[in-house]
Amino acid sequence: MRDYEMTLIFSPQIVEENFPAAIEKVNQLITQKGGVISEVNQWGRRKLAYPVRHFMEGNYVLTRFKFEPKLIAELESNLRISDEILRYLVVKSED
Repeated sequence: MRDYEMTLIFSPQIVEENFPAAIEKVNQLITQKGGVISEVNQWGRRKLAYPVRHFMEGNYVLTRFKFEPKLIAELESNLRISDEILRYLVVKSED
């Protein structure tokens, strides 16, 4: 397993009460495939540099986790089809 960092930008339309459930849904994608989540940081709502799907702000979340490299493409395809996620970035961590 390899260390990864994932930055997610969630839609600002997610109600504050439902936001932890949206984060948990993404975390379950990782843990169901055998990944181990080490850290989840919520950065809160921030202004975007340019409009993404007609939104000018989004809720940022940084997640650090261990995952099998061959399963990253499957994780990214699940993130891509989610209506709640505006953008994502998964990178290998060099820690």
